[in-house]
Amino acid sequence: MPDQSSPKTFTFTVENPGQTALDVLADGTGLSRQRIKDAMNKGAAWWNQKGKTLRLRRATKVLSKGCKIQLFYDEQVLARKPEPAQLIHDADRYSIWFKPHGMLSQGSQWGDHCSLLRWVEVNGTPKRECFLVHRLDADAAGLVLIAHDQQSAARLSHLFQSRDIRKCYQAWVNGLPPIPTTGVTLDYPLDDKVALTRVYSLHEDKTRLRTLLDVHIETGRKHQIRRHLATFGHPIIGDRLYGKAAAEPLQLLAYALSFVCPFNHTSLEVTLPADKQLAGSAD
Repeated sequence: MPDQSSPKTFTFTVENPGQTALDVLADGTGLSRQRIKDAMNKGAAWWNQKGKTLRLRRATKVLSKGCKIQLFYDEQVLARKPEPAQLIHDADRYSIWFKPHGMLSQGSQWGDHCSLLRWVEVNGTPKRECFLVHRLDADAAGLVLIAHDQQSAARLSHLFQSRDIRKCYQAWVNGLPPIPTTGVTLDYPLDDKVALTRVYSLHEDKTRLRTLLDVHIETGRKHQIRRHLATFGHPIIGDRLYGKAAAEPLQLLAYALSFVCPFNHTSLEVTLPADKQLAGSAD
């Protein structure tokens, strides 16, 4: 029995045609068949099909000779249980969901059962294809768009690329930053690229020395808000990467999305209910 406490990668090439995926993995890994089935169902198994590497969930899949199959087995990852996502708006060809703290936008090679994309595929009603249009950090919470056909995914992706989708965030930061009522623009370049973040003060907690901000971004650089606020001298509370870890999760929330629907051409603004906003914690 292999040590199951540390992550392991298994790679096999099928030598005997007619073997099932479960047979190949059980013979080669030494893991129990039940553990392998669970890992496959959670998206940890991959195979090559017509030049593409895809997840393989069906344990009874018969594999051809020469087929390559991989299992990325991490007991800790597979044991995780995601907090449920919540449907906020359904436009048929796309939908908008609330992603809780700790849920990935999409999975990794080690599994996808804790990702929003897979959660919507499995739990969404009605059952539809799901395409991720944009991402939100796993540590952050908030609104994420999911497309339900390829044309919708392409049109919505174009809106993001052309900056025609307005994204609004709330963030609790350390300290009491000197922000005028008209707000302040943070424009520190990120990765040698232009990055623009507009910040407004919503509430100062002088007892705990922290401030609630309303944040609007005009560009979409990696970790833009987190990096800009850290450079500004007021990192987001709970930011393990650019500030310091805290007892509470990263206090960053994508609370509103607004854009013109690419299908009916009407303006759409979706905002999280008040009880899910960080503003509620300022009362």
